Amino acid sequence: MSNSHTQDVFTKNNTSPHPAQQREANRFMRSLLSIPVFYKVLIANSFIIFVGATGGTFLASRLNSTPDTPVYLVVFVAVGWLVSVILNFVVLQIAFRPLMDLGKVMSRVQAGERTLRAPLTGTDAQADMLARTFNTMLEAIDEANRLRANQIITAQEQERKRIARELHDETSQVLTSLLISLAILEESINNEEGRQRITETRTLAHQTLRAIRNLSIDLRPSALDDLGLLPALRWYVKEYQQKFPIEVDFQADGFKQRLPAEMETALYRIVQEALTNVAKHSHAHCTTVILREDAEAVYATISDDGQGFDLDQLQKTHGQDRGLGLVGMHERAHLLAGTLTIESTPGVGTTIHVRIPLYTTNATDSEQRKEHVA
Repeated sequence: MSNSHTQDVFTKNNTSPHPAQQREANRFMRSLLSIPVFYKVLIANSFIIFVGATGGTFLASRLNSTPDTPVYLVVFVAVGWLVSVILNFVVLQIAFRPLMDLGKVMSRVQAGERTLRAPLTGTDAQADMLARTFNTMLEAIDEANRLRANQIITAQEQERKRIARELHDETSQVLTSLLISLAILEESINNEEGRQRITETRTLAHQTLRAIRNLSIDLRPSALDDLGLLPALRWYVKEYQQKFPIEVDFQADGFKQRLPAEMETALYRIVQEALTNVAKHSHAHCTTVILREDAEAVYATISDDGQGFDLDQLQKTHGQDRGLGLVGMHERAHLLAGTLTIESTPGVGTTIHVRIPLYTTNATDSEQRKEHVA
């Protein structure tokens, strides 16, 4: 029993590699993999040529003493060709694997997965240089797209503000003066038919004035700039319920002071677009809008009891069929390093979750992007 146990221990000690030997082997493999691709292929082909020359010399020495020369020659050529193909295949697979992995990442990025980044091998310096260059290029493209989108949205908001102010200050005043003039004219006419026509004209002018004021507020509500996000949304919800037969439950919690202007604009537009989609597409009866602020971020949740939709099917569509409103909502949240997720089930309803951090730094943004690295 003791001899058998001793033999088992001796066998285990002989078969298992020593840790130092294992580390040395790993170091040797890493040094081999770190050789540039050109030299990997050169060394492999040189080895194949060496084997072929040695085998050819050996075969030539055997041909003089062997009567079955054609058989040996055919076997040597076949084996040499097969070994050459296999060795080249294996070596090229190892040598070009980082490049093939980089190509796969490029294909996925081209297909639309813009958050992916090329992995670094840590062994192949040339492949890692290409991967770093590709990642730097993607970062530059993302930053340029983010800057361009921010500039476009800012320009849109400035133009909305200008047009809304012109409609409110100029067009509305002209229509108000027209209403006053029509009222004076109505009092000076004794003909009943003429008075009736002036009354109809006054009604039409009053409807036009109200439509222009609503358009001005939809373009850029003055309450958003003067009073802040919550008063502007409360006013919008009140007007919304007068236009559509949808009950809106608006709740706000944790707000102690005004948010940054760009954040207030983004949240207002997201809630506005969500409620517009509810009125147009959901056939809902009730909608809930919840805003909440804590020490780290601002959260918005918009849910309805409408008919919902197939989110997977919507994400597969492209262009305008996907809905420019949803794309704009995602873009506004993304520009502030936030997130926007949509949960929807046909026949149940839709819920939109928005999170926008209060303090965004470049380091935080890069860390968030690293989570999506392939």
